[in-house]
Amino acid sequence: MKRILTIAGSDSGGGAGIQADLKTITVLGGFGMSAITALTAQNTVGVQGIVELDAGFVKKQIDSVLSDIGADAIKTGMLANSEIVRGVAEKIREYGIEKVVVDPVMVAKSGDALLKKDAQETVKRELLPLCYVVTPNLPEASVLSGHEVKGLDDMKGAAMVIHQLGARNVLVKGGHLPGNPMDLLFDGEGFHEFEGERVATKNTHGTGCTYSAAIATELAKGEPLARAIKKAKDFMTVALRFSLDIGKGHGPTNPYAMISREIERYRVIVAMEEALSLLRGAKVGMLIPEVQSNLGYALPYAEVREDVAAFPGRIIRIGDSVETMRAPEFGGSQHIASIILTVMKHDPDYRSAMNIRYSKEVLQACSAFHYSVTSFDRKQEPRGIKEKEGSSLEWGTEWVLRRSKGVPDIIYDEGDRGKEAMVRVIGRYPREVVEKVIRINELVTNLR
Repeated sequence: MKRILTIAGSDSGGGAGIQADLKTITVLGGFGMSAITALTAQNTVGVQGIVELDAGFVKKQIDSVLSDIGADAIKTGMLANSEIVRGVAEKIREYGIEKVVVDPVMVAKSGDALLKKDAQETVKRELLPLCYVVTPNLPEASVLSGHEVKGLDDMKGAAMVIHQLGARNVLVKGGHLPGNPMDLLFDGEGFHEFEGERVATKNTHGTGCTYSAAIATELAKGEPLARAIKKAKDFMTVALRFSLDIGKGHGPTNPYAMISREIERYRVIVAMEEALSLLRGAKVGMLIPEVQSNLGYALPYAEVREDVAAFPGRIIRIGDSVETMRAPEFGGSQHIASIILTVMKHDPDYRSAMNIRYSKEVLQACSAFHYSVTSFDRKQEPRGIKEKEGSSLEWGTEWVLRRSKGVPDIIYDEGDRGKEAMVRVIGRYPREVVEKVIRINELVTNLR
């Protein structure tokens, strides 16, 4: 396991600083170690207080780690003052660490200063010549280069100036740019662009810390710089897409999102098989539509079809019972996956769905159980959506959810030319969905 030392401040709110770094390093498979430079009383709203540690004690922490455990990479964050910056630079030189990622933390998300003005010059003079890559955002790049950075051309100019200060590689982060965030890497010879997705969220606390810690971890694992940046940026996109809406201000990113998705794969398949067993024993064959049914269950933080388990070949009717052609697998259905992924954008707890036959008796049964029922009209579907394979269900589900206060139990449509009318049963997990289907089936049977 690769060893990554983070030298930074402590965030009592847990969203940035040492706390964010250690979470990120651990999730990405590294062994995280820390040297704390400052204690902050901090939350999602702002920084209420800072206590800077003695530079000598910061150096003692670094000595303790490097003289015994060693490090494959170092990442620096909040360094607070000139004495600490000089002490950190001294220890990097002493131990000869080559893979050093400098995140020049100067200002918190709330606007509170985290690096004294005189220390900015010390960073330029002492630390940049020792770093493998420095990762300033636009305001930080403006300070380090001495020129205001507003656009891509400014980023290129700033990167070249910062490179001349001694940094081997300069990654100027474009999160403050309009549109999709574009990060720009200058390696002394040429520029490399890394475009990402603009995630619509206010919960961005700790993005810089998480990003630089991810780069340091990937470098420690032996990835070339460009690939380390790409992997870290992809990791950040997931952490932002599933950021945590906690606190009264800017909530934190979610470094655990990616790993949570992976460790749940086995549980998802087991839950699907258990739900299928219930369906087989309940004689729900009459609810299987002409186009057959499917049942899906998504991983936590699912993003694409391959994150949703379903039954390839669908669930088919055999008399009063049901059967499947194959065991559940991820990516097993485009249609049920599109419904679930759309629902999860509105409430990530609702990760399962099943389609069943439409009839007035089915809707009566849903009303009898006080299920929340809503519908969309395929005749209102835009022509461009109709002509694009697999887009109809996503459009219809989104149309419904934008007009609903929460996620409904039932979403149905009455069909259109060449499209069978259909009912979709929504739930948080397969057993919940299947139990709804079984109740509906029992009541519909009695109605007939």
